[in-house]
Amino acid sequence: MNMLFERKLPIPMEVKEMYPLSGDLSKIFDERDAEIKNIISGKSDKLLLIIGPCSADNEDSVIDYITRLRGIQEQVKDKIFIVPRIYTNKPRTTGDGYKGILHQPKPDGKPDMFKGIVTIRKLHMRALRETGFSCADEMLYPENYKYLDDLLAYVAIGARSVEDQQHRLTASGISVPVGMKNPTGGDLSVMMNAITAAQHKHTFIYRGWEAHSQGNPYAHAILRGYNNKHGNSLPNYHYEDLMLLCKLYAEKPDLTNPAVIIDTNHANSGKNPFEQVRIVKEVLNSCKYSSDIKKMVKGFMIESYIEDGRQEIGGGVYGKSITDACLGWEKTENLILHMADRL
Repeated sequence: MNMLFERKLPIPMEVKEMYPLSGDLSKIFDERDAEIKNIISGKSDKLLLIIGPCSADNEDSVIDYITRLRGIQEQVKDKIFIVPRIYTNKPRTTGDGYKGILHQPKPDGKPDMFKGIVTIRKLHMRALRETGFSCADEMLYPENYKYLDDLLAYVAIGARSVEDQQHRLTASGISVPVGMKNPTGGDLSVMMNAITAAQHKHTFIYRGWEAHSQGNPYAHAILRGYNNKHGNSLPNYHYEDLMLLCKLYAEKPDLTNPAVIIDTNHANSGKNPFEQVRIVKEVLNSCKYSSDIKKMVKGFMIESYIEDGRQEIGGGVYGKSITDACLGWEKTENLILHMADRL
């Protein structure tokens, strides 16, 4: 093989033994898990808000940001349930560039996968311990999920991963809600097939084991926009797009808990983070106009950090993204309060 094998990494059980989750934190996790499932299933009419940096590049600034969310969560707790984003691995279109804190615990340092595994577990544990938030992450590598399965409140399957069988089958064995994004090409049938696969039982190979998944009834859609054949970003959050998704769900009566989260950045915003405010407002208007859309839309995914925009690695601005541009804290706070007023 054209690879160099540096070292064998510890299995998830060994890492969990090194950094165990205490009983009181497990209780907080379980309580939040139940509430998120109630939102996805329609038992609760709260709005789910999955929000945070494009990538978790700095532990202190990420915890600072999440601590700020804690304060505003108390103000909107009757209407909005916040799940912070701690995205620890970053998919790259060409494979080049910063791949996230899992790969590089120090963004300007060399890759170190063992340190990365420890870093991401400690970061998610710190968020739960210090803020009471269990958080969301993207499942870029299905085999790594077990390192965090006792900590993650929400799992997203990205647009480049949603067609992959291992992602779909692993999602079917996850107990927390999993959002399946539409692919970059925009074909919603691909996303719907992924949801179907994730909701069903399967037998497959996982981490060297013959595994039997039980199906995930909380697997659902995420609309994130798409790119056409010319590479142009196009949205799929408009009223007509949401009505189409309602129709697609209706054509699959075997799917439980029909739901969608609207990703307000990526191709939906053309990667202009300031468009996210307008997109949220438009979708909330669609919910007011159509009871079917209101029933299906369970929340939003927003890219937000302490400072507006983005910077290059080594830029030195505290709390500013080094990957996709984000909405800054002041605008984020105003948006969350506006959302609560509209609900």
